[in-house]
Amino acid sequence: MNKNILEIKNLNLYFGKYQALYDVNLALKQGIMHALVGESGCGKTITAMSVMRLLPKSAVIKTGEVIFRGENLLFYTEKQMRKLRGNEIALIPQDPMTSLNPLYTVGNQLMESIKAHSSVSDNQAKRKAKEVMDLVKIPDIECKFNNYPHEFSGGMKQRIIIAMALATDAKLIIADEPTTALDVTIQKQIMDLLDEIKKEYKTSILLISHDLALVSNYADYVSVMYAGHIVEESDSDKFFRNPLHPYSCALLNSLPTKQTFLNLKTITGAPPSIQEKIAGCKFHPRCEFCKEEVCTTKDPVLREKEYKHFSACLVK
Repeated sequence: MNKNILEIKNLNLYFGKYQALYDVNLALKQGIMHALVGESGCGKTITAMSVMRLLPKSAVIKTGEVIFRGENLLFYTEKQMRKLRGNEIALIPQDPMTSLNPLYTVGNQLMESIKAHSSVSDNQAKRKAKEVMDLVKIPDIECKFNNYPHEFSGGMKQRIIIAMALATDAKLIIADEPTTALDVTIQKQIMDLLDEIKKEYKTSILLISHDLALVSNYADYVSVMYAGHIVEESDSDKFFRNPLHPYSCALLNSLPTKQTFLNLKTITGAPPSIQEKIAGCKFHPRCEFCKEEVCTTKDPVLREKEYKHFSACLVK
C-alpha cells in the first residue's frame, strides 16, 4: 500500500482579516497523481504555494500542518525550504513562457539548477542536463542545449521546466495548470509525459487544474475545492462515475458531451470572493438542492458518504 508523501492537515490561511482556506485536509500518496480541481479563485494555487512556502507577504497560515515525508514544513527555516524546493519538491508553474530567464540558454539554466542542488562538476551537470532533455523528448539536443527560451515553443518550454524537476530527482511535483495556453495536441503530450514520469519514477504529482476532462484521463485521485473548502474527495473512477457533492455534479454537468452539447447546463452565479460573508454552506446561493433551513445555518463537514468517498453536503 502506498504511503502518504504529503499531508496537509487542517490548514487555515488568511489575507489580513479575510480567510482564504478553511481547514483544508489533503493526503497525497507516493507514486500517484492527485488532482485538486475547482473554478478559478477557489484556493487551489494558494494551497499548493502553502506547501512550497511561496506565499505572498500578506498571506498568513494561522493553524494547520504541512507534513512532507514525516516532517512539518511550517517549522522549516527559509534556508531549509530553499534546499527542499527544486530538490525534493519541484514546481511546474502556470506560465512556462515567463518561467525561464530569457538571457541564458536553456542548457545553462538546466546546469545551474542541477549544480544548485548537488555537488557536481560542470561536465557532470552538462551530461545530466542532456540526459533529462532526452527524457522529456526534446529533439536535436546538441543544438537545442544552446538555444535561448524565445527559440522554443510553449510546449517545449514546458518540457524544459519538467526536465528541471527530473534533473534534481524531485519526489513530489506540483503541476499548477501545466497545460495552460497550450493547444490540445501539446496538452496531451505534456500530460502523457507527466504520466510516464509518475509511472517510471514513482513520482507523486499534485495536479492543480480546472479542466475536468483532462483530470478524468490522468488523475488517480480527485479533491474538489470551493471557496477555500475541500467539498469532495475520492478516487478518480468513483468521482467521475458518481459525484456526490452538488458543486461537483454542477461542474461535470457543464462539460460538453455528445448528449449535452446542444443543451449545456451552467452553474448560476459566481464563486464568492474572500471578503464575502456567507452563512452556512458557501455553495448554497448557487445550489439547486439548497434547503434554506439547513444550508444557510449549518457549516457542512467532509464526511465519508460511501466507501472512501467523502463529501461535504448537508442535504445530498
